[in-house]
Amino acid sequence: MNDLFAADKAQQAQPLAARLRPASLDDYVGQQHLVGPGKPLRQALERGQLHSMILWGPPGTGKTTLALILAQAVDAAFVTLSAVLSGVKDIRSEVEQAQIRLAQGRRTVLFVDEVHRFNKSQQDAFLPHVEDGTITFIGATTENPSFELNNALLSRARVYRLRSLAPEDLAGLLARALKEPRLNGMRVEDDAAELLLNYADGDARRLLNMLEVAADLADGDAPLIDAELMREVLRDAVRRFDKGGDLFYDQISALHKSVRGSDPDAALYWFARMLDGGCDALYLARRVVRMASEDIGNADPRALTLCLQAWDVQERLGSPEGELAIAQAIAYLAVAPKSNAVYMAYNRARALVREKPTNEVPLHLRNAPTKLMKDEGYGAEYHYAHDFPDAFVDGENYFPPSLRDTRLYEPVNRGLEIKVAEKLARLRQRNADSDWQRYGEADD
Repeated sequence: MNDLFAADKAQQAQPLAARLRPASLDDYVGQQHLVGPGKPLRQALERGQLHSMILWGPPGTGKTTLALILAQAVDAAFVTLSAVLSGVKDIRSEVEQAQIRLAQGRRTVLFVDEVHRFNKSQQDAFLPHVEDGTITFIGATTENPSFELNNALLSRARVYRLRSLAPEDLAGLLARALKEPRLNGMRVEDDAAELLLNYADGDARRLLNMLEVAADLADGDAPLIDAELMREVLRDAVRRFDKGGDLFYDQISALHKSVRGSDPDAALYWFARMLDGGCDALYLARRVVRMASEDIGNADPRALTLCLQAWDVQERLGSPEGELAIAQAIAYLAVAPKSNAVYMAYNRARALVREKPTNEVPLHLRNAPTKLMKDEGYGAEYHYAHDFPDAFVDGENYFPPSLRDTRLYEPVNRGLEIKVAEKLARLRQRNADSDWQRYGEADD
């Protein structure tokens, strides 16, 4: 009797998310592209052919729950390891237990949460036991497996991508949660439910945790949660945002591409999203400066100055005042004429240096601060450009001889680079005419 009372008390102490954890695929919320009728994981279970896998997706999308359901469906022992707390010694211990179970005719599913936190040697420790079937390995990660996991482990485990839960999935989960006896018949007004669903942002755990907090604050029998109470619960909450993870880089990529695509509305949206998620505004200011050089360049040189000034404002004033200056810079970049000509020229120059790194500096381009260096020919036949019309020496070569006439910078036909391109064309034609006079006549 005491054991039953203790078990009931322990169950009551569990968070709402744990109490609502589904026991079968039929109750599982979301991921129908994987577990729906005729889909890969459901078919594998129906055949009793569970295989090693990596479950990759955002937090709160059901990775742990899915792994547990899969193990139960094939009557396998379910063993968990945390990559944060476990090491190779723990892996070996669990493998030994799995070998004993296998000898007794029972399989083991070894589930590793946050598997991307294991280093190479720890990941390698799984390989022979996955290979010989001692364990069925299921790893869960929020990070891109192709960047974080060994190729050897990836080759032995199939990767499944889990998606953020759709609003209708979350709404169904909320309806189920409100039937939980411990919530005492609690009701949620439509406006409050909309606030909660938006805040959850595709994360079932977030939804249930905040619902539980709201339930604790609600008063009386059959309590009612209205929009005012929900706003209070969510007032200091921060949206899902993994600094340094996939979501982080996905969002900065979206911001950069919106600027490049001349869409100030989308660019400002992604800027606001990242700030809302807790991103450092100074990081965004640095990235905006990069965009000015990479995507606007000399089509509008004022863009770089404006972005540097926005960075300076953020450092001087901080948030939220400085963020407005960054927003101004982002909007300016989005509508500015675009050119990646300098960016492409720089990349071509780097590639050229890698391919031909040993070209000597021509003698006429070298400084000659000593008599010996002058006697060696340093600086000989150098023409001081300011002594010539337009400060340009027709036919002068500033490359190593073998690279003469190399073209790296090709301005685009937008913004100020239209004028730049026209000037370069004139100067290059003057060089070509000078070369013809110098070399062509000699050939005649």
